[in-house]
Amino acid sequence: MPEYKLLAVDLDDTLLDKNLRISDETREALARAQRSGVVVTLATGRMFRAALPFAVELKINAPIITYQGALVKHPVTGEVVLHRPVPLDYALDIMDRVNAYGYHMNIYLDDRLYVARHTEQSRLYQSISRVEAEEVGPLIPFLERAGQDPTKVLVIAREEELDALAAQLKPVYGDKLHITKSKPYFLEFSHPAATKGHALAAVAGYYGLEPGQVIAVGDSYNDLEMIEWAGLGVAVANARPEIQARADVVTASNEEGGVARVVERFILGIRGNGYPGGAGGGTTG
Repeated sequence: MPEYKLLAVDLDDTLLDKNLRISDETREALARAQRSGVVVTLATGRMFRAALPFAVELKINAPIITYQGALVKHPVTGEVVLHRPVPLDYALDIMDRVNAYGYHMNIYLDDRLYVARHTEQSRLYQSISRVEAEEVGPLIPFLERAGQDPTKVLVIAREEELDALAAQLKPVYGDKLHITKSKPYFLEFSHPAATKGHALAAVAGYYGLEPGQVIAVGDSYNDLEMIEWAGLGVAVANARPEIQARADVVTASNEEGGVARVVERFILGIRGNGYPGGAGGGTTG
């Protein structure tokens, strides 16, 4: 079995349960991985400030991947490993196009969250992220006054509406922007190199590691790049079938300790309890 040195784990619907908590079992498994010399990090679409409490809880002493990979920052030292924001002109164009549909938008500047006005969607986002949104009125004039590239732009609507919007805008922007869903009702626009895959490569390079020494665990479309980049790409059982199909291994769900199962099998080398002999599209846990 390869000797893995870096474990990157998505937060929502992967590491966190339905109550947005980390189970005692999973917390202990990750602590054991760290004691064994493995670097543990988070890879999330959340803001840095929204991911930080979980990094503190897990005693992570490594750069964490936030904003889908747009910001990689050390939770202890504050070192910024990379920041790849959306160019201002593109951000304004996105917002102008989305305004025509009336969908809710979030923009992010300096790790702060801004909305035009509070809505049912902003309250939903606040409840998940545990970050207070700042109401600033129409977003285009606000961003023009700020004159700053936002870290990302997020649109909240029904899944079928977001799928139609993405289908319309992907050809418009081509390789100039990365467009992905982090949840069925969150559509995210970011710098073309702001993916979890590119960010994970940067974190691995920070430690002088190759893809074969890295495990990535996730559940959603925004996790695909890191699942495919890592030497061992893992999907939790609650991931959609198309995500599971792209992973090397499918582990138990986020409610059933899937991340703990990965640590036990592929880092600590614990066999039995229904674990397979290896990867290659099998299931662990």
